[in-house]
Amino acid sequence: MSPAGHAPLVLLISGPNLGLLGSRQPEIYGTSTLDDHVEVARAAGSASGMAIEHIHSDHEGTIVEAVHAARGRAAAIVVNAGALTHYSWALHDALAAFDGPVVELHLSNPGAREGWRHRSVVTPVATAVIAGVGGAGYRLAVDAVAALLSGRD
Repeated sequence: MSPAGHAPLVLLISGPNLGLLGSRQPEIYGTSTLDDHVEVARAAGSASGMAIEHIHSDHEGTIVEAVHAARGRAAAIVVNAGALTHYSWALHDALAAFDGPVVELHLSNPGAREGWRHRSVVTPVATAVIAGVGGAGYRLAVDAVAALLSGRD
């Protein structure tokens, strides 16, 4: 998906309320900000020869449009969809139409939290899911994309 000689592009998507990271429920989400996590992802991408483009929005339609715009342009998507994870069939359908690896990412472990968080409508269209490892998940998600794109085990 990248022009010859250019680093593969990975779209990193951050959904609703993730702009509050660092101050919102630090006992669950930690004290690192969204910017801190994006920098970790960019460093991991750079180390693997990939470019990371980040979009954050609290609006479902904006995120769906970003997924559509990534088609034919990005090699992979890493998505921390926040609460959209649990109900956005529009996001599900957009990700299903993307031709490349999709890694679903969560700072916490949704399966160990409230019952309504146990269902993900993203998981059925994700190539991989990384959850419950806090901020390290951003590096792990980008590393997973690198492995998936290279065909490594």
